[in-house]
Amino acid sequence: MADSAAGGFLAVVVVLGLVSPAIRCASVPAMFIFGDSLIDNGNNNNMPSLAKANYLPYGIDFNGGPSGRFSNGYTMVDTIAESLGLPLIPAHSEASGDQMRYGVNYASAAAGILDDTGRNFVGRIPFNEQIKNFETTLDQMSDNQLAADELAKCIFFVGVGSNDYLNNYLMPNYDTKNRYNGQQYADLLVHQYSQQLSRLYNLGARKFVIAGVGLMGCIPSILAQSRDGTCSQQVNQLVLPFNANTKAMINNLSDNLPASRFAYVDIATMFQDLLANARSYGFSVVNRGCCGIGRNRGQITCLPFQTPCPDRRRYIFWDAYHPTEAVNVLFGQSAFNGNTDFVYPINIQQLANL
Repeated sequence: MADSAAGGFLAVVVVLGLVSPAIRCASVPAMFIFGDSLIDNGNNNNMPSLAKANYLPYGIDFNGGPSGRFSNGYTMVDTIAESLGLPLIPAHSEASGDQMRYGVNYASAAAGILDDTGRNFVGRIPFNEQIKNFETTLDQMSDNQLAADELAKCIFFVGVGSNDYLNNYLMPNYDTKNRYNGQQYADLLVHQYSQQLSRLYNLGARKFVIAGVGLMGCIPSILAQSRDGTCSQQVNQLVLPFNANTKAMINNLSDNLPASRFAYVDIATMFQDLLANARSYGFSVVNRGCCGIGRNRGQITCLPFQTPCPDRRRYIFWDAYHPTEAVNVLFGQSAFNGNTDFVYPINIQQLANL
């Protein structure tokens, strides 16, 4: 399987005239990325959307400046791409021709598992539509059989679900919370999530990295709503069933999708460990954004040309919702070669080498 997959990939790039010596140095042919603003790198830039990060101070520490990443610099998948020996993966909105040879990033800020999620931000690309965009990429690459052969060795990173809570269930203008309790909503989400991952499998994906939802009750936007400035245990408890269901879903898909392999990145446990041991990791500011306005710098997120904190390496949170580059790099490294406390049953490096 490994040999035929690698050969298939080279066949595809030969068709496109894209053979490059650099590709033989990478541990996988390519990485395809699906998700939300935690890993978006510019797919919302040119659409009518309120969820954009293509302005300073976003990207203040990124080579090239603002790109659409909701960070001062790298996202988690940037670190993972480099660890795999790949270049930074381009956004779908910008990728064409030889730019796609190492993969494509389809992630979109405000996107969710449910198509309705994030409508307050107007333009966004829900996970279902991201999968359709991936199908378009396959059509652009070559015939489906060649694509299926080579895709078996590629990494498919999926990080989605946060917005289905922050920008759906917890939003006052949605009636979702009146229709479902926490467990029912998690069941609804993961039922659809399973179908979506199965679609990717049917399109040729075999190596999946699934990122869980983090401790959303501890982000600055939620802290700003707290009377005493502490994490909302209600919000943290709300998302627990989703992560539990996601782990069960991975086990079920592993059993039922031949040759599929999964790595689960436990973002919640990573954040729990980081908050508990912040100083040992070099962080001293754990409860407010580096850029933002109001309580915990989380009531209004990072505004254009706002002056961010100068000591960004010490901050866990960049803005009201997203971690700093320092945290993204730390989490990306843990996902790549960490132990089973944070990524299991195998890490991304082990998954890539299968």
